[in-house]
Amino acid sequence: MGGKKHSKNGKHLAKRATRPEPKTFLQKIVSRRDFIKGAALGAAGLGLGAYATNRLLFNSGSHALKAESDIFRGDAPKKPWKWSCEAMHYTDLGADVQCLLCPHLCRLSPGDRGICRARANIDGKLYSLVYGNPCSANVDPVEKKPLFHFLPGTKSFSIATAGCNLRCLNCQNWQISQSRPEDTRNTELFPDAVVTAAKQSGSASIAYTYSEPSTFYEYMHDTSKLAKAEGIRNIWVTAGYLNRDPLIQLSEVIDAANIDLKGFVDGTYNRLNGARLKPVLDTIKTAVEKGIWVELTWLVVPTWTDDMDVIRKGMKWIHKNIGPDYPVHFSAFTPLHKLTSLPRTPVATLERAREIAMEVGMKYVYIGNVPGHHAQNTYCPGCGEIVMKRKGYSTDLSNFKDGACGSCGEKIAGVWR
Repeated sequence: MGGKKHSKNGKHLAKRATRPEPKTFLQKIVSRRDFIKGAALGAAGLGLGAYATNRLLFNSGSHALKAESDIFRGDAPKKPWKWSCEAMHYTDLGADVQCLLCPHLCRLSPGDRGICRARANIDGKLYSLVYGNPCSANVDPVEKKPLFHFLPGTKSFSIATAGCNLRCLNCQNWQISQSRPEDTRNTELFPDAVVTAAKQSGSASIAYTYSEPSTFYEYMHDTSKLAKAEGIRNIWVTAGYLNRDPLIQLSEVIDAANIDLKGFVDGTYNRLNGARLKPVLDTIKTAVEKGIWVELTWLVVPTWTDDMDVIRKGMKWIHKNIGPDYPVHFSAFTPLHKLTSLPRTPVATLERAREIAMEVGMKYVYIGNVPGHHAQNTYCPGCGEIVMKRKGYSTDLSNFKDGACGSCGEKIAGVWR
């Protein structure tokens, strides 16, 4: 590829100003809901530039991302914005740079902004524009990620910044993910302050979530490193569209991940999400190989990802490549963003998908976004008794004893302490 490759570890930190006191931050914590209420102003930023104009004229046939045409040419700030930091994974190509973070491999000339909106070439260096500037922060139950086999019943301090390297038609957080960091309402919160806030909130983990955490990779990496040193776990809630080298580096500090498997047909993946399937499958395998606890979410979108033969094929791949012990969550689609004309996923469709996964041999299969459904409980693969009973995001662990079924003693796969 040529040029000088950058793969920094701790040398990219932004120059810092006075940080907000963590206690003050907790008193006025920014929730995703509060952000979205005020996001109409930020959404106006979506109308800026040729990319947004094209998307306003969207149709499903023209949605597929093309790395060159979807770069925001000339849209970078004149100088590093806010607490921007030099990116960790990129290559110098003279004045141009090539981002090595995700499979898009954006090649950016000076003044260009990448597909994710969060990375830009400023004076021949690649910068992350979102370091220490979350647009959303909240304390969530870990079950909301969703993670059902990772520290159940605990809280997770959850943060997000603007930007995403995908273009999901059904995105539930498009006000954040499809905005530039300049167009969202942000709170200055550096990695050490995130860790302090997590401690003060009584959270057992920090979750990087809501948008696509890979686009705030440096912020996530540095925060995770500090959190791990303090005994706080780290959770990556992601579409999994990340290259292998950055993932291997991240795996040193990430404990658990919920990875979206957004289907199992490459063409559908590209039209629905602006991505390719194989890099996501590679991420799933690599994450498991590196010891990250992985749970998978398959959003069942009517007419897009609800083909039962495709679901069976996907479940067979999971069973063969990572094994039967990793939970799968089949989640109901709600009409949002650019797919508001579709119906909500029928419960019967979700139940059939679950049956197929269990027929293939997956041990822990859940149905999401259907409050009160029995398939939100964890059932013992040995005796069939309920081991963990869930109501909303609350988990009853009375029949769960030392990582095993309280009825028969069968070990339940997961991370419990």
